[in-house]
Amino acid sequence: MRFTYAEAMTNPDFYVPLAQAAEEAGYHGITLPDSVCYPEVSDSTYPYTPDGSREFLEDKAFPETFILAMAMAAATKTLRFIPFVLKLPIRPPVLVAKQAATVSYMSNNRLALGVGLSPWPEDFEVMDVPFPKRGKRFNEAIDIVRGLTNGGYFEYHGEIYDIPSIKINPVPTQPIPILVGGHSEAALRRAVVRGDGWMHAGGDAEELDRLLGRLNEIRKEEGKENDPFEIHVISGDAYTLDGIKRLEDKGITDVIVGFRLPYIMGQDTQPLEKKIAHLNRYADSVISKLN
Repeated sequence: MRFTYAEAMTNPDFYVPLAQAAEEAGYHGITLPDSVCYPEVSDSTYPYTPDGSREFLEDKAFPETFILAMAMAAATKTLRFIPFVLKLPIRPPVLVAKQAATVSYMSNNRLALGVGLSPWPEDFEVMDVPFPKRGKRFNEAIDIVRGLTNGGYFEYHGEIYDIPSIKINPVPTQPIPILVGGHSEAALRRAVVRGDGWMHAGGDAEELDRLLGRLNEIRKEEGKENDPFEIHVISGDAYTLDGIKRLEDKGITDVIVGFRLPYIMGQDTQPLEKKIAHLNRYADSVISKLN
């Protein structure tokens, strides 16, 4: 089992020291949040709060994901960086490929690219990207990012994108794992067919078991049940040794752990020292007992 530390919507000055502390404590990775902007007016709802409210996001700091990854990479040696998740379809995929390749190369292959859809039409609007056919756009963007970051000349002729034969440089010495987030049928199938793994957004144990079961069914349908496949989950079982064993038995490869509820109004007032104490306490009680 691998352990990923999660923190978001906190003081941007905390991210680098938290990355250093997580690496020292024995975590394998750290998540990076992604948000382009906050719309003043929106009819959209947020999918991860019980009532769909989004107001808690206002005035929360979201450093640009790839820039934050490079800042952390410069201050660490082994920690893996996992956007959780990058809103890929609102971005030009060639630019994302260039950014991801650079981060991976400069960090010695320490980027795992978590990608997902944005729930907000406003994200597409401000980036001048059509909201319709966003699933098709997402699929093609994944193919383009993978093709370009693998090195050599690459061209793509799809329904959404038409790219002549080009190459980018530098590219990493290892392929960048692409991890697809989302709980819908389309997201699960996308993770299996186009991705190297799946990222769970949270929920109760019964729902997680249903999602894992469906993932396994799709992997068998696609003839990929024996292929390497990362499964990153958020689970209450991740906080005990017995729980970790149960998750391992279900085929889970990575757990995402955090020690603060981020979906709150107002700014995060938890001091950096307390955050480091929390991540160290978990490392001492769980990670050190298993590694």
